[in-house]
Amino acid sequence: MAAERKTELRNQAIYSVYLRNHTPEGSFRALVPDLDRIKALGTDIIWLMPIHPIGLKGRKGSLGSPYANRDYRSVNPEYGSLEDFKALAEEIHRRGMKCIIDVVYNHTSPDSLLYEQHPDWFYRRPDGRPGNRVGDWTDVIDLDYGKRELWDYQIESLCFWAEIVDGFRCDVASFVPVDFWLEARAAVEKVRPGCIWLAESVHLSFGSWARRAGLYCARDTELFAAFDMEYEYDIRESFDRYLQGKLPLSAYTDMLNFQEAMYPENYNKLRFLENHDQPRIASQAADEKDLINLTAMLYFLKGTTLIYAGQEFCDTHLPSLFDKDVFSRDTGRDISPLLSRLREIKRGLGIEDSFVASADDESDIALMERQSAGRRSLGVFSLRSKSGDVALELADGEYLNLIDGSAVKVKDGRLFCEGRPIIITVET
Repeated sequence: MAAERKTELRNQAIYSVYLRNHTPEGSFRALVPDLDRIKALGTDIIWLMPIHPIGLKGRKGSLGSPYANRDYRSVNPEYGSLEDFKALAEEIHRRGMKCIIDVVYNHTSPDSLLYEQHPDWFYRRPDGRPGNRVGDWTDVIDLDYGKRELWDYQIESLCFWAEIVDGFRCDVASFVPVDFWLEARAAVEKVRPGCIWLAESVHLSFGSWARRAGLYCARDTELFAAFDMEYEYDIRESFDRYLQGKLPLSAYTDMLNFQEAMYPENYNKLRFLENHDQPRIASQAADEKDLINLTAMLYFLKGTTLIYAGQEFCDTHLPSLFDKDVFSRDTGRDISPLLSRLREIKRGLGIEDSFVASADDESDIALMERQSAGRRSLGVFSLRSKSGDVALELADGEYLNLIDGSAVKVKDGRLFCEGRPIIITVET
């Protein structure tokens, strides 16, 4: 694990913003009026997806992907000026939240400033042309971290932004050498002590494919040497298959237990139901009760919670990365009060605690427990909104469901779940 332990991040929440599609204006300044609402959700950290200029060559869609970066040291003029960005960061800080930005260090756009100035810092195909190692990423070309000068340039860029922001979400961090991230972290720490480092690690199958193809791809255990938290893509495919009806719920809860067993004691996984690369959860859980149970489980999981803008409105449409596509706030559904309540509950959960999960596959009910010194917290989540008796190691009696304030009864070591989520905390 990274030497600087930030286990307090486990009980925090990140809100992800794609500036282009967050407001009709799609600018730094236009986000400011929405910060109070975002804060009220219980947000601790705002993650801004890439804020840099977008390449023109090979551009996808009408406006291009923000992950096809043209210049690491300036901002996308569509969003405003550098001064506008600094003003936004100040407004985020003024509300007691932190700001992290996306850095895309595996690749750039084909017409990037870096390619124009240092074409020798890029990966070359066998025919000598610049290219990328993943075929469908046709709007980018890969960097070559065999070039020491590239390390210096990228670290200088990180130090520049660290004067303004509190951390970095590092795109496909698995494809960039861990030794680079370690050196970058050490340098940035001198500029921004306590800087937050979030790694987009890759799906289990994608990482396996990359390594079989002879590509560098760090394993999650290796990435933890440099990062405070990383994506839960190592087990995401099990969760997706459960949602699709291809695996029982226990296959997913077993993977959660595997994470708890295999990673260092202070590991932190970013927990999410959706993000800008994944389908909206509301499009996969059409039943509102199912969605409420999934959301409650998300906040109970051990690890930092991620909310992708629009999730609070149960939006079913995943905004395009390549075009203007503002997410809808007029869905007729708004679970913001629930998110705020769950975030409040999450604050009361242990930081340095143990976690264990199990499942009743017949009823699709997940049972989870987090235990720390003097406290046990139990979660019961009916992911298909079914009713059923569940066994709990809990004394008979009446308990308070922290989510809605209702009373739940345990009799003969069993609790009757009516299909709504339950979180109970007891002193030990």
